[in-house]
Amino acid sequence: MVANPHGRRIPIGRQARRFFVLPLLLLVFAALTLQAQAPADLTISAAASLKDVLDQIASAFKEEQPRIALHFNLGASGSLQQQIEQGAPVDVFLSASPSQMDALASEGLLLQGTRRDLLRNSIVLITPAGDKTITGFPDLARPQVRFIAIGEPQTVPAGAYAKEVLARLHLYEALQPKFVFARDVRQVLTYVATGNADAGIVYKTDAITTSQVRIVAVAPDDLHSPVIYPVAILRASHNTAAAKVFCAFLSSSKAQQIFQKYGFSPVR
Repeated sequence: MVANPHGRRIPIGRQARRFFVLPLLLLVFAALTLQAQAPADLTISAAASLKDVLDQIASAFKEEQPRIALHFNLGASGSLQQQIEQGAPVDVFLSASPSQMDALASEGLLLQGTRRDLLRNSIVLITPAGDKTITGFPDLARPQVRFIAIGEPQTVPAGAYAKEVLARLHLYEALQPKFVFARDVRQVLTYVATGNADAGIVYKTDAITTSQVRIVAVAPDDLHSPVIYPVAILRASHNTAAAKVFCAFLSSSKAQQIFQKYGFSPVR
């Protein structure tokens, strides 16, 4: 109802109602559009083994989403899990193992419906590039092999996979005096590349980043748990809309081509 100049109230018809409602809807849509386009900063905690590929992923993502800035916090997945549990401001977690993601899920720290398996990797035995004395995992038991670098099994997924492989080959217990434990898989790679370890166990994607190491053997899949990289948005994220855009990009054909270029395989 509206009042005319004589004080009488006149009913508003359907067309008049649409005249008032339509601009309101347009204003709401415009507000949502502006919100979606607002600049956003995302903190992504990711496994150290993703360092090189994420540099290129970030560049490709910036071309499509220049208003979303990415900040990477790289490290051992177990350490990153602990940081999140202690309240670190993280928007997206990209782990090198499902176990860390399982722990966060059990504590209710993941945004429901955002977790998915993203990538696969392989476990390999490496030596310094010039070494020809080690030809396979059994050679690690030879007395000439003094130092074997692996990730700390409690916090580094690559170390946990290495432990599985050696345990199933009945080598782990005997080799313990030779182990040099590293804080993450990239430190294992450095120990071997610099000759400070005679051998090491890393992901294939790490080994192919440098000519200073040689891949001696690839661990058969039946010797370890599947090497799966899951991704999820954290429930505490204040940028869930932007985080969903980034996670969707990780599954895009452009991103998957970059991952495969660096030796990762898609999860089928």
